[in-house]
Amino acid sequence: MSNILLLEDDLSLINGLSFAFKKQGFELVVARTLKEADSLWVDGKYDLLVLDVSLPDGTGFEFCKKVRQVSKVPIIFLTAADEEMNIIMGLDIGGDDYITKPFKLGVLVSRVNALLRRAKDFSSADTQLESNGMKVLLLQGQAFKNGKLLDLTAAEYKLLCLFMKNPNMVLTKEQILDKLWDCDGNYIDSSTLTVYMRRLRIKIEDNPSEPQMLLTVRGMGYKWNVIG
Repeated sequence: MSNILLLEDDLSLINGLSFAFKKQGFELVVARTLKEADSLWVDGKYDLLVLDVSLPDGTGFEFCKKVRQVSKVPIIFLTAADEEMNIIMGLDIGGDDYITKPFKLGVLVSRVNALLRRAKDFSSADTQLESNGMKVLLLQGQAFKNGKLLDLTAAEYKLLCLFMKNPNMVLTKEQILDKLWDCDGNYIDSSTLTVYMRRLRIKIEDNPSEPQMLLTVRGMGYKWNVIG
């Protein structure tokens, strides 16, 4: 059974989600404010978080930032705002998915199931990835460059893992978005991915403006170039 923490202040939505999640066999814990969520949050207690962005005492983004300091638990944002900058901000601070109100409960449940499957795949890996002076310890969720621990967001970490698992292979933008967010890519445009690529390069490349490892293949996508 998967445990889910829902941070949401709309009672009617809470009731609908409670019904839908319990029908799926999930255990649901509800917080209606940031303060309540802080008191309920314990690392390792929950398998997934569903966070509303607009709350009476702050935003779901604030709670996400706190959680990401200690945990890579999957996070889905719920919001009525569909501005591009909000979507980029939510994903950039460590969100894994983003769904705009109003939405169908079935769509959210399928997204939740997809994220839980992917999290299980990541955590069940018992190997490490290593190339170009980079080392990723999959069980610990840590990445190192020349022995130094990298400070990566959840999305950056997953991007790095995806590329290192597919060395010297060109991955299209569609393939990357599908692997990372399990959606058809319509709500995340290619500019969002470009932001991630640029920030990941800044953290792993010696000269981000002339990348040697994470290459752009014009008109096709991106490639993890194994040097030597």
